[in-house]
Amino acid sequence: MNAESAISAYLKPRIAVMLALGFSSGLPFLLIFGTLSAWLREEHVTRTAIGLMSYAGLGYAIKFLWAPILDQVRVPLLDTALGKRRAWMLVSQIAVAAALIAISFCDPQTTLMPLAALAVGLCFAAATQDISVDAWRIEAADVNEQGAMAAAYQLGYRLAILASGAGALYIAQYDSWHIAYLSMAALTAIGVIATLLAPRVEEKPKAQTPHRGLYWLYHAVIEPFTDFFSRHGTEGLLILALIGLYRVPDFVMGVMANPLYIDLGFSLATIATIVKIFGVGMTILGAIAGGVSVARLGILKSLLIGGIAIFAGNLTFAWLATQSNIPSALAIAISVANFASGFAGTALVAYMSSLTNRAFTATQYALFSSFYALPGKLLGGQSGAAVDWFARHPLVMRIGAIPPEAAGYVPFFLCTAAMAFPAMFLILYEMKRGLRGHRA
Repeated sequence: MNAESAISAYLKPRIAVMLALGFSSGLPFLLIFGTLSAWLREEHVTRTAIGLMSYAGLGYAIKFLWAPILDQVRVPLLDTALGKRRAWMLVSQIAVAAALIAISFCDPQTTLMPLAALAVGLCFAAATQDISVDAWRIEAADVNEQGAMAAAYQLGYRLAILASGAGALYIAQYDSWHIAYLSMAALTAIGVIATLLAPRVEEKPKAQTPHRGLYWLYHAVIEPFTDFFSRHGTEGLLILALIGLYRVPDFVMGVMANPLYIDLGFSLATIATIVKIFGVGMTILGAIAGGVSVARLGILKSLLIGGIAIFAGNLTFAWLATQSNIPSALAIAISVANFASGFAGTALVAYMSSLTNRAFTATQYALFSSFYALPGKLLGGQSGAAVDWFARHPLVMRIGAIPPEAAGYVPFFLCTAAMAFPAMFLILYEMKRGLRGHRA
């Protein structure tokens, strides 16, 4: 694909819809993770508790468990009017809005457990939305348009991060967290409108056989997985390992990013301006660069470049922890890390999309995205305890160059940077295997 055709792919009407749906998918993410962790840390919740609170987002990592329902079960009434994919999108978007409204009335100091339960519910609704949006994205575009669709999704997702990050923090500083979360609930209307405007994807008629009992279980749950391994054999395990390890550094370090900013003494307004506004701009640039790279260099080369960038981004956070309250240092670290995240995210979405069989779009893509999230989420839940452990370690305490308030963060981010190597080795193996297959 030449540069002109790569750019023209971004000008199709469905890309605008994908942009809005990407916004809808991205809106809840920080409200479960980053923004919520800033709220909790400002209310003096411990870092260990904040790390454990991140387990509320495990729904993103296990959504493959209920993805078969979205492939096989239709929403009554709405299915006739909207089609299977859009009906599920609308139901999940309404659930996201309801959860955000309920969270807005919580107080972390007195209702931490109810807040955690609502965060779990919000994650379940958001993950369900992701399943349906991903399925619509894959089914609504040809294979050669998936790079552009992935980039549009990432762009919309990052704009939502801007709203739920910078927007929520500004509102919290100048008004309250209650109004901040209510405002985010109002923004779910963007996703609802996009769902109603999205073109209805063609649905292949299914054989007239009873969808019940063991038959339904096999076709809804088992066949999507057997199909994947029948196409890839034992190499499928390496593919899943690559997907699962690729974003581990970002997921693990991300839980502790906002606590780091708070502990270094940055105000919510500064965090909003540099991290959430400027940072989102860098992520968007990275996402666009990733889409162009996929079109020009191919998916695996783009994945490798993204892996190297992730490694560099985590190293810059280790450096940031030594700089105290210096806005320019924060801007440098955010530039590197967020560009890397956007680039790698687009490359990974394109890679996972290329692996799906359209007969099982929702289930297989949910499987891939679950593998991509699960290892990082499980490790991320212990990130606060790891930072606290490093902070108390005698060797770290004797290093005078590290500010006391950030002592545990430097070795922590060095460890997350090292987590990028296993995925890069697997990408190199896949590239070498592809070359062998091409010669054969």
